Amino acid sequence: MTVEIYRDAWGIPHLRADSALALARAQGRVTAVDRAWQLEVERHRFQGTSAGFLGAEAVAWDRFARQARLDDTARRCFAALERRDPETAAWVVSYADGVNEGLVEGGRRAVEFAETGLVPGRWEPWTPLGVWLGTHILFAGFPAKLWREQVMRRLGAEAVELFATDGPGTSGSNGWLVSGARTVTGHALIGGDPHRFIEDPGVYQQIHLACPEFDVVGLAVPGVPGIAHFGHTGHVAWAITNAMADYQDLYRERLRQGGSSSVEALGPDGTWRSAARHVERVEVAGGSSVEVEVIETERGPVIIGGVGAEESISLRYPPRVTEDLGFSALLPLLRARQVADVDRAFDLWAEPVNVVQAADTAGGLLHRVAGRVPVRSADNRTRIVDAWEPGREWRGRHDEMPHAAGAEIAVMANQRGLATPFGVEFAAPHRAARIQELLHTQAKWAAGDMAALHMDTHLASAGALLDHLAALGEELSPSAVALLDQLLGWDRHMDAESVGAAAFAAVRSAVVRRLAAHPALAVLADPPPYPEIFLPWLALTPRVAFALESLLRAEELYGIDRAAVVGAAVEDVAADWTPRTWGETHRLAPWRAVAVTSYDEPGLSGDHDCVLCTSAVPGLSDLSVRGPAARYVWDLADRDQSLWVVPLGADGVPGAVHHRDQLPLWVKGDLVRVTTDWNVLTKENHAD
Repeated sequence: MTVEIYRDAWGIPHLRADSALALARAQGRVTAVDRAWQLEVERHRFQGTSAGFLGAEAVAWDRFARQARLDDTARRCFAALERRDPETAAWVVSYADGVNEGLVEGGRRAVEFAETGLVPGRWEPWTPLGVWLGTHILFAGFPAKLWREQVMRRLGAEAVELFATDGPGTSGSNGWLVSGARTVTGHALIGGDPHRFIEDPGVYQQIHLACPEFDVVGLAVPGVPGIAHFGHTGHVAWAITNAMADYQDLYRERLRQGGSSSVEALGPDGTWRSAARHVERVEVAGGSSVEVEVIETERGPVIIGGVGAEESISLRYPPRVTEDLGFSALLPLLRARQVADVDRAFDLWAEPVNVVQAADTAGGLLHRVAGRVPVRSADNRTRIVDAWEPGREWRGRHDEMPHAAGAEIAVMANQRGLATPFGVEFAAPHRAARIQELLHTQAKWAAGDMAALHMDTHLASAGALLDHLAALGEELSPSAVALLDQLLGWDRHMDAESVGAAAFAAVRSAVVRRLAAHPALAVLADPPPYPEIFLPWLALTPRVAFALESLLRAEELYGIDRAAVVGAAVEDVAADWTPRTWGETHRLAPWRAVAVTSYDEPGLSGDHDCVLCTSAVPGLSDLSVRGPAARYVWDLADRDQSLWVVPLGADGVPGAVHHRDQLPLWVKGDLVRVTTDWNVLTKENHAD
């Protein structure tokens, strides 16, 4: 077995092997060397064992992971993969073997292990599937159904639509495809950026994988073999965004104690049936262990409540039912040479449900939805349904995923579109509309032009608040009038150096806080006694913040005098306003499982509804915890003219040369040229 490891100037790994299996092993090993701490954090997350080294703050997630049966689902899915697709199963095993080989060296490099006392563990064949599941279990946003239930109970069903919007609990993206008819080379360009919580180390790994069967460059998910989301084979390239589909259901269960320690659940036919039950124990660093009751009905695992609880709710999610996480799509994607191959590969995709764009060197184009969406009643998609009520069962899945005809320009930004039949809440149309607008300002595009799209800061959603500001009367104080004049003269761009953007953000936050405190909406402030893990979806202030445009434009809002609210908010800010720039408070705030080093993080341009989607939570904080987890431009004329960048760097080790070397580029909007020429790379080792 021959494996060669190269690095480019940014420390990005380029791997070459004599077989796909050897290459997977090398990918696992180099990922463990570069990102051992990240890999182990992700392994413990899906196993529900994080609290054992992170302490009490991780108990809420561990409880959910145990009750949702994430580890058991990963095991089942791998066993099914071995039966259905032994080639892919062997490939996954090879990756896990490589991780185990690299963890010793990677563990020595990562200071977090010494800081926490954690010792690198062993990766099992199903571990990559567990990492995938743990990463994406919340992508479909099933906790939003808990919020809708709360709104319906307190304000009525008609209020749900007011708050129906993409928020910080979801993951979105921008993506666009420009056909050869609109490029300087005559070949297609694909560009975009996935929006995720910014983590350190980053959630995407730039990598180059080559063997006799394929040669692919792209963004891998650390802990998972291959390149799933964003890749370029030299012949065909693909990219995805979150389709905002709903494919997980919540069932309100009636549970009762059976004989001895058994549990029974009431089914839709009126029969009480046995439910699986056992008890697990979560170890907690620095504290006492916590007992977790695990119950599973015919619908799925119970994630809220239990026997004797006021309310018990189970979660039904596709891989728990089908024993398929879609890993059979991964090798065909690497081997793809035209869009038809990518299309067939994504027929095997399971979750998360995505919108896919692809193009090949022959001019082929692809724009489709990919994933598994169950067929069930409309109520299942929008709220918690009663498990004992007939007609709530799943009736197979949607076999035909929508495809769009080829167009000169196609944009995907989590808006309503191809995936509308499968979703409930989508992103506002502003990002998609702005990208379309920008793409039509130029007759022909080149790869190097695309940074202007990535970094666009126009905030169309500001219009609702600015309209209210423009309508304010003359009763404002002199300082408020001065602030108002500044706001009405602002260019609606959320640039880091803009004082107007900072003033707008301050007033917006004040409006959000006043609306959330108003008695008409404050009835939503106290969430039901649900587990802590779901509270971000139930918090009122973020819900008001991300629905602000809708709340301000609604014809009537429960008797709230919005003009008075906006006027008072302006006075709040004007009373102690000291001019500052947006970047002074809108700063990067990456998530770290353990902070071993402190950084003076940079100020950022952008905002939630900008194409440059750097999300803060108005009313709570200007810090940006979510944003572009990578940027890419795939050039089908010449792969080495493609471009990419990640928020931090290729190395997950604090203090390493390539830990944060891409951050200045990411902040400015610069992109790194993709390099695949082995002759200009630096060889790291040669192993037989």
